[in-house]
Amino acid sequence: MKQFEYVIVDELGLHTRPAGLMVKEASRFRCGITLSCKDKTGSAKKLFNVMAMGAKKGEKLIIRCEGEDEDEAAAALKAFCRCNL
Repeated sequence: MKQFEYVIVDELGLHTRPAGLMVKEASRFRCGITLSCKDKTGSAKKLFNVMAMGAKKGEKLIIRCEGEDEDEAAAALKAFCRCNL
């Protein structure tokens, strides 16, 4: 399992556009990818789950990748967060 944390710096937080892009990015990988924020956890491959986080600027996301391509998924999602959130 690979895990990393990211604090949102975007003024709008994890809104619809980056949430959709995150789901698209996460869906490229076969491993399971979960996203947690505050007391909520869900699949990063499902838009409803990502949007339900309601993550705002300054809040911490925890992303966990578990499976055969977890290293690649974690690296790609870390880069995604830096560029989009």
